[in-house]
Amino acid sequence: MPSKIYQDCRFWCLSLALIAMLVLFARPEQIQPHPIYNYTFIIDITRSMNAVDYKQGDQAVSRLQYVKQTLRGLLAKLPCQSKVGLGLFTERRSALLFEPIEVCQGYNDIDTALAKVDWRMAWAADSRIAGGLLNTLEMLQKLDTHPVFITDGQEAPPVNLRYRSDFSAVKGKLKGMIIGAGGLQAVAIPKFNNKGEPDGVYGPNDVPHRSTFGESDLNPEKIQGYNARNAPFGSAAAVGAEHLSALQESYLQALSAEAGLHYQRLTTVDGLAKALQIQDFAVQKDIAVDVRWQAAMVALGLCVLVYMRLVRSQWRGVRKTGSMIALQILGR
Repeated sequence: MPSKIYQDCRFWCLSLALIAMLVLFARPEQIQPHPIYNYTFIIDITRSMNAVDYKQGDQAVSRLQYVKQTLRGLLAKLPCQSKVGLGLFTERRSALLFEPIEVCQGYNDIDTALAKVDWRMAWAADSRIAGGLLNTLEMLQKLDTHPVFITDGQEAPPVNLRYRSDFSAVKGKLKGMIIGAGGLQAVAIPKFNNKGEPDGVYGPNDVPHRSTFGESDLNPEKIQGYNARNAPFGSAAAVGAEHLSALQESYLQALSAEAGLHYQRLTTVDGLAKALQIQDFAVQKDIAVDVRWQAAMVALGLCVLVYMRLVRSQWRGVRKTGSMIALQILGR
């Protein structure tokens, strides 16, 4: 009887499958060349980032909330030994919360920090996107990292073209990316009271619709009520749609070209991961790669062989039984 068991290939298949399963607990690793990455994410936390034009499942969420959840999902897609830093942007400058740390060992810390990011952390109400981007690039030159600046691109107050930021001093010094957050359709911007509680939305009279800094970028002859000292922007009341917000994609694409950066619109976690894991940002390094999947595939294949053999045996038995019953019926 024992000799028949040992001669049965099912016994050996199951034995080898068991050994393969035990290998999984040893967590085998293999040294392989693999791309790793180093990013510092700078998140726009100005008021327009509270606009709701994304969806998670069936739930509508704000741009800021979607950015946070997408970055948290991205962490799991980055290979170990990659590094991630985090900072916030508001007004015209960025503040670094922490320099890049290893993503696997620091996963919980990075994930927790992302979850705690809130628009209430803003230290000023203005949103000078170009100035903030320039400040970010100047700040991160000292670090060996790729800046990823995430914003909807809405300048508040609107930018005066006469005083555009000059990126010539930093262009090409850092490889990075601008991520455009938000939809292309303008939506309302939520308003909050002094306690941080929802208080409706911003209306046309709540926000400036033009810049009133410095000199106008228009020809004085075309400005109604122009006065060089008292009314350089004219006497006519400014009207516009700055109380609504949409992704300023063409503006961000122009800024990315001026600063020598890539541009990508934020859609999904997979889309962001694909955009960021490009050759420009990758550094090849020998790392220990988890190869447990190989043992798991061997175990699965052996179990499938056993199952197929059992099915074949049972099918043969059914056919044999059916033939015998048919002969008995014909014999009668």
